[in-house]
Amino acid sequence: MDQSTTIIALVTATFFVAGIVKGVTGMGLPTVAMGVLGAFMSPLSAASLLLMPSFVTNIWQLVTGPNFAALMVRLWPMMSGIVVGTVAGAGLLTSVNTAWTTAALGAALAAYALLALLAPPFSVPARIERWASPLVGLVTGLVTGGTGVFVIPAVPYLQSLGLGRDDLIQALGLSFTISTIALGLGLSGSGAFHATSILSSMLAIVPALAGMWFGTAIRGRISPPAFRRWFLICLVLLGLDLLLRPLL
Repeated sequence: MDQSTTIIALVTATFFVAGIVKGVTGMGLPTVAMGVLGAFMSPLSAASLLLMPSFVTNIWQLVTGPNFAALMVRLWPMMSGIVVGTVAGAGLLTSVNTAWTTAALGAALAAYALLALLAPPFSVPARIERWASPLVGLVTGLVTGGTGVFVIPAVPYLQSLGLGRDDLIQALGLSFTISTIALGLGLSGSGAFHATSILSSMLAIVPALAGMWFGTAIRGRISPPAFRRWFLICLVLLGLDLLLRPLL
């Protein structure tokens, strides 16, 4: 098997597994894809591949929820911060040494997984949401622009707002969709996302959707909390590997 065939097989398997994780847990496709792809290609290449499957699967998640208009009214300051931060930070993926962007990706993955595993649940009082939302969005955007990972601190923050299960899943879909669009704009502005990248990214949609369908189908047959716990443990190990790789 030649190198190009091996890469295609690895990318296909990665997006299928990432789709399964998203189908079971409602999130995780960008996180898994960036983590695994970052182990054998640059974070910039991984982010370029990620854009189309992430956009399609998150739109699917977004439109199936019940309260899009209400969530958009409530969360628009956060979404605006995500756009500004991502577009501003996207240059880091194209201008910083690959070894250090890989280390930053690993740090983001490990930090998110450890926070999700160990941090106690918390809630954000309504009185501070007005100023906290744009700040969280801006920081999330900067992390997204620099690493291609959409989850810090957006996911813990959204989980702290007391949203119902369906609203939370839709809010995550909204956040990830906006992050994907903003990352695409940022990479395009840096000249790193072009026609070849779009075609390659579109081909990754098929295994991602297949994995998402399979994950949704098996969700009722497994324990989502146990699945999530082992997923996060694996993410910690993967993140630490990427973080330490430039130092070895």
